[in-house]
Amino acid sequence: MKERTYICIDLKSFYASVECVERGLDPLKAKLVVADPERTDKTICLAVSPALKALGVPGRCRVFEIPKGIEYIKARPRMQLYIDYSARIYEIYLRYIDKNDIHVYSIDEVFMDVTDYLKMYRMNGRQLAQAIIGEVLQETGITAACGIGTNLYLAKVALDITAKHAEGHIGILDEKSYRQTLWDHRPLTDFWRIGRGIAKHLERYGIFTMRQIAGADEAMLYKAFGVDAELLIDHAWGRETATMADIKAYEPRAHSIGSGQVLMEDYPYEKALLVVKEMTYLLCLDLVDKHLLTDSLQLYVGYAKSESLPSSRGTMGLPFATSSAAMIADHMERLFLRIVQPGAMVRRMSIAFGNTVSDENLQCDMFTKIEDLKEEKQMMETMVEIKKKFGKNAILKAMDLEEGATTIERNGQIGGHKA
Repeated sequence: MKERTYICIDLKSFYASVECVERGLDPLKAKLVVADPERTDKTICLAVSPALKALGVPGRCRVFEIPKGIEYIKARPRMQLYIDYSARIYEIYLRYIDKNDIHVYSIDEVFMDVTDYLKMYRMNGRQLAQAIIGEVLQETGITAACGIGTNLYLAKVALDITAKHAEGHIGILDEKSYRQTLWDHRPLTDFWRIGRGIAKHLERYGIFTMRQIAGADEAMLYKAFGVDAELLIDHAWGRETATMADIKAYEPRAHSIGSGQVLMEDYPYEKALLVVKEMTYLLCLDLVDKHLLTDSLQLYVGYAKSESLPSSRGTMGLPFATSSAAMIADHMERLFLRIVQPGAMVRRMSIAFGNTVSDENLQCDMFTKIEDLKEEKQMMETMVEIKKKFGKNAILKAMDLEEGATTIERNGQIGGHKA
């Protein structure tokens, strides 16, 4: 089997770098954080420039955690601007690599299978990576780091660990060099897909390195981690069976859409229900826009710290697959009343519609007139078109104007931050 070459590119401190470029500042030298100045100093910084990181400021700290003696620029988040920059950079990638060989991992990170391009360009992996990230820097002012590996996992680890100390911020790994240089690396949380929970679980068995995972009793690992042990063992040896073709061919068993938010303050029970209704209605419009139906509702509610209550979760089925806002909102309210603690203060919530299918499958039960469903759907389609043409706040429901409603503000946001 031909040895493959994967590249993983990450745009360094992306949001902060964009803000620096927009201000004519050097992204690697300017001291800048991206955080909403209208929020309290407890708000989390979306990005911290490399110069601040070099002074020991964590990448996802809260504003008040930045040492008082450091002078810095606070930039308000501009999510649409970051999306536009990301799209421009993706267009640069497409000059070199076909979209079928690129997997967009996040707004600032991509994987590429460049195996079949090296011969065509008469380059090795490092040379191709240098050409791509050099063009990104020249055209956008954004500096990128890169990992190169013989599989997807090694490319990611080369980016996350090796590239930080490598020439040109390009790390390179194959299975042999991985074992030679990183088998004893600590902490384990530096490795892709090992979070704090997994690391702590491994520590209970006296395991602190990839070498120790590779040498551990497999039966013990499977007993401790179930099927996830297979991935742990493969990664400990630097192996990864998934390919770019597998990623492109992947189809989830079930489809769903969802929405969530963290409230700016603790909400009483009644206001929290109002927000859940708002979210439900907006997600129903999303169903209509995507020509989907759902027959399963999910609700998660997290309480204020002062409540000392575990979060509430619940699901509820619908009589049939539908996009009817009236039916879905009624069932979501019932679900809220069933699982949420009356009188408790709420801080975060999320909803999801599961088992989504094409609206070509529209059916109903003997108690519902299909003509009524079609009439409601037509009205919602009209609303979707008006919102697309004139803005999300062009049409609002009465509840969106009530005290505590969040729809108007959220319609001006992307990903929970100002657009």
